[in-house]
Amino acid sequence: MTIKVAVAGASGYAGGEILRLLLSHPAHESGELQIGALTANSTAGKLLGELMPHLPQLADRVVEETSPETLAGHDVVFLALPHGHSAEIGRQLGEEVLVIDCAADFRLTDEAAWGHYYGGEYAGSWPYGIPEMPGHREQIQGSKRVAVPGCFPTGATLALLPAVAEKLVQPDVTITSITGASGAGKKASVPLLGSEVMGSLKAYGTAGTHRHTPEISQNLSEFSEEKVTVSFTPVLAPLPRGILTTATAALQEGVTEEQARTTYEEFYQDEPFVYVLPAGQQPQTQNVLGSNMCHIQVEVDPFSHKLLVTSAIDNLTKGTGGAAVQCMNIALGLPETAGLPRAAVAP
Repeated sequence: MTIKVAVAGASGYAGGEILRLLLSHPAHESGELQIGALTANSTAGKLLGELMPHLPQLADRVVEETSPETLAGHDVVFLALPHGHSAEIGRQLGEEVLVIDCAADFRLTDEAAWGHYYGGEYAGSWPYGIPEMPGHREQIQGSKRVAVPGCFPTGATLALLPAVAEKLVQPDVTITSITGASGAGKKASVPLLGSEVMGSLKAYGTAGTHRHTPEISQNLSEFSEEKVTVSFTPVLAPLPRGILTTATAALQEGVTEEQARTTYEEFYQDEPFVYVLPAGQQPQTQNVLGSNMCHIQVEVDPFSHKLLVTSAIDNLTKGTGGAAVQCMNIALGLPETAGLPRAAVAP
């Protein structure tokens, strides 16, 4: 049986990353996975080779208009669309289609949080696509609907999950994430022009206003007896890709650095895409470039009695496209690591 896959939003950064990974997927190389419709809106009618010359295998493919009719007839549909567009399309695709949404439409389980941070009609929630969260791999298996997490929540959740789940810290965390410009998408925007970004750093979505804040809190609170309070600050840096996250939280009484490190190593020992670095080695975005990995370092500050966890991911791979393909693999019963690089590009 051939698995036929469509990508909506194929000319954007997330869509392009999904296609890059699918092209090297073993199932595609064997002919068991076929890349079908590639759709978009503003770029419909253009050749993909004009828009994404880094994907020469698909250079002669014409980008079609995004519609339920165009996406129908596929076994898997990736929705790499801005938030607010996935819900209606998802409703019109049959229950037999595996729909993997890279937008925020189905991530939040709290309707009030959705209304506050996004507004508009609440579409509900789908199985949430961080397989490394206990229980979530099982939810994704055999599911026909998956919500891919946000890029910031991926780095932050993986950084803090063992500490919260194993009660190493108090349920009040502070997170700062430095991100590359591709996280804002491919749309034209003056604040993202090279002359605006190069040589400069800027915090944005500050003081609890960033839309990923409730998602991080939701993820961590799932494994805590109390709701986890999150103070989250994103910082835009002159990088194309990558997110470096630092997360701090007050330790519970008596927790040592050795205990914290052992907890993290044991928690992630069977996770192929999480690497707890040796003591003294710091995560760097360049070491995860193009890979589906999350690199983590865990330390204890003895003076403030706080846990410090640093994580690095590629926002377009583990943070979006790689997570989407990882979820596809799990949902279809394919090897979870298929088509997903663990080695990065260096230098």
